[in-house]
Amino acid sequence: MIERSFGLIFFLKQSKDVHKNDRTVYTRITGNKKTKDISLIYPWSIERWDIKLGRAMGTKADAKELNAFLETIRFKVLEGRRTLMEFNSEITVENLKNILLGQTNENRKLLKVFEDHNQQMEALVGKEFSEGTMERYITSLAHTRAYILWKYKKEDISILDLNYEFIADYAFWFKTQRNCAHNTTMKYLSNLKKIVLICIKKGWIPKDPFLEFKMVRKEVKREVLSKEELEMISKKVLHSVRLDQVRDIFLFSCYTGLAYVDVKNLQRSQLTIGVDGEKWIFTERKKTDTTTHIPILPQAMKLIKKYEDHPECENQGKVLPVLSNQKMNSYLKEIADLSGVKKDLTFHIARHTFATTITLANGVPIETVSKLLGHKSLKQTQHYAKILDNKISEDMKKLRDKMERV
Repeated sequence: MIERSFGLIFFLKQSKDVHKNDRTVYTRITGNKKTKDISLIYPWSIERWDIKLGRAMGTKADAKELNAFLETIRFKVLEGRRTLMEFNSEITVENLKNILLGQTNENRKLLKVFEDHNQQMEALVGKEFSEGTMERYITSLAHTRAYILWKYKKEDISILDLNYEFIADYAFWFKTQRNCAHNTTMKYLSNLKKIVLICIKKGWIPKDPFLEFKMVRKEVKREVLSKEELEMISKKVLHSVRLDQVRDIFLFSCYTGLAYVDVKNLQRSQLTIGVDGEKWIFTERKKTDTTTHIPILPQAMKLIKKYEDHPECENQGKVLPVLSNQKMNSYLKEIADLSGVKKDLTFHIARHTFATTITLANGVPIETVSKLLGHKSLKQTQHYAKILDNKISEDMKKLRDKMERV
């Protein structure tokens, strides 16, 4: 940044805390047509002050001591100005004041900045952020603290220590010390990157340490249920009330596309009449805070009616009696075994199944599917179309083998 009219002077200023013949020594920093007066908390007699030179008069020891102190202050400000220029940081009177008072970027600690961010986020939970997002940043802070202790043997580090090595070694630490998969590692690094961007925007660090680091996520093959597998689960006779209940809630997600947390929070008041005169679900996705309107398919409506008289649903106004996600997934593995489905069945597969087997495979346009899933962009939905391409490829291979045998 081009700096104009830099100046540094010392002067005396009246203070209520000192004798009427005494003043307090101040320094005035000027830069880019702005000034900042800073008290040096040093009392001095007006009779012994040279206004023109801005220095103490005389050869007494106390005058020499004060002038030496003022020279130290002058050097500290000029050195701070040079440092700001070197790091291409904004040269403002406020930044120079912070340097003079010891509030430099070297003293800013990474974990402290992270903690401040989390405190602000916590105040906005339910307004701008979900509890799940808050929990993710709390966990990310804990990981960063553990990594700094592992790498530097310190409780915290300066934000100026952030560089490519820090980021690359952090990724290595996640994969080796925490046994995290690549995409999980990238997720935690994304949380840290937000904190780094705060430091950059505030002019606290001169360069983005993530600049040369590739934040690429590997494409994950998403499991979905085929039409046949969905039928196997639907028609299997289960002799356990709990398993039957879990199966119903899973199938409801297969026919609505709702994620676990949205099914769990679904209230009867959110079932309303849509533009076509039929029953719809009007809800907001917990994860993205996007409004979603979903026409209720017959299979889903049948499940809603099945639990109309369920005590938990009646008392709490819920649509379905949903267990914890951990218990749901545990029971789903048992249901898959009993049904003969050779896949690691989890609740999230239901959402993928809705996107592919229920909608895209039946000719529903991808733009409509994107709206039904509550995605913010079409790009989020496009990977489901790739799954269908794989299915088409498999089917055509079977057809090709069959044709070759003819």
